[in-house]
Parts: sequence; structure tokens; C-alpha cells
Amino acid sequence: MTLAILLAFAAVAFIGIATPGPTVLLALTNGSRYGLRRALPGMLGAVLSDFVLIGAVALGLGALLAASEFWFSVVKWLGVGYLAFIGIQMLRSTGSLGNALNDAPASIGTPRAIFAKSLLVAVTNPKGYLFFSAFLPQFINPAAPQAQQYLLLALVFAAIDFLVMLGYAALGSQAIRLLRQSGARWLDRICGGALLALAGSLAFYRRAAN
Repeated sequence: MTLAILLAFAAVAFIGIATPGPTVLLALTNGSRYGLRRALPGMLGAVLSDFVLIGAVALGLGALLAASEFWFSVVKWLGVGYLAFIGIQMLRSTGSLGNALNDAPASIGTPRAIFAKSLLVAVTNPKGYLFFSAFLPQFINPAAPQAQQYLLLALVFAAIDFLVMLGYAALGSQAIRLLRQSGARWLDRICGGALLALAGSLAFYRRAAN
């Protein structure tokens, strides 16, 4: 794989990642609700999901979802349900950092819960598998060993993903210092509404016909 191909992959990946999606919105809200340091486990969960999705595509799961209406629907509705659940939680949030940490159930703001939430949001979205199935082969040289190429692309994608989420989380942590409680509440509601909209769009998402 040449440097030019790798740079082209990085550029396209950055555009795709920087466009707000579920894990980016979670990074923003985690930064605003818990602070930058406590948002880090969510970023690590999303980074792990990158390796899971790309590894699954390399093993053929993306092709399976593209070919099987049943398994596509199973993954899709799991993703819809989980995104809707998180969106509703955000809509019901009081919005302030103190209340987010003190009034919520103890398990919600733990590093493990924050990590798991970002991981599950990504791995239950069939769009991710289909996206990587269509996107990655364009940068893979079929004449060369493919495992190393997929690993390299996964490392580049994960690094960009982490840096973008770090920027969003930092933005959220700074915004919470400038916003009053009502403003912070509206930030949670906007992100919660965006997640519900993403859940709705996923519900109407259809597997491409073969």
C-alpha cells in the first residue's frame, strides 16, 4: 500500500468521521456532562468498535449482512432500539454536570458504562458494516496479503476517530463551562433529539438489493 493511497484513505475517513454520527454525539455529550477525562472511556469504546467492524468486514460479515435480509434486520433493529434508548435518556437529562453525576443511577456514569455505550452504539449499526464493506476494498491491493492491509487501515481509521472524538469531547467540556443549566439541558436535548432522528433514519434504512 502506497503512501498516496493511505493519505487518500485518511482524508476520506476524516470527512466521514467528522460528520456528526452517534459516537461523535456521545463524545460531545460525555464531554459536556462528565468532563474530558471521564469521556475518554467512551472514545476508547468507539475506537474498539472500529477494529470490531473492520475485522468483521475482513472476515466477511459485511457481505453476510448485505446478502441476508434476516441478519441485516436483526442488527438494524438492535441498533434502532439502543439509539432510541440513549436519545430518550438524553431528552430526560437535567443537563447540568453536577446532576448528571449525582442524580443519575451510579452505573450510568461509570467508565465501564460510558465505554460500553459507545461500543454498543457502533457495533449494532449495520450501516457501519455496509460502509466498511463498500469503502475499504477500494484501498486494498488484492495481490498483496490482505490481513496486514486491513490492520493498517483500521489503525489509521481508529487514530483519526479518536482525535475527532477528542475534539468534540473537548468542545463539550468547554461549552458546559459557558452555558447555564438551562443551556446545558438544551445541549443534551439537541443531542438526544439527533440520536432519535438517527434511530428513525436507521429504522427506514433498507439493505441494497442484490
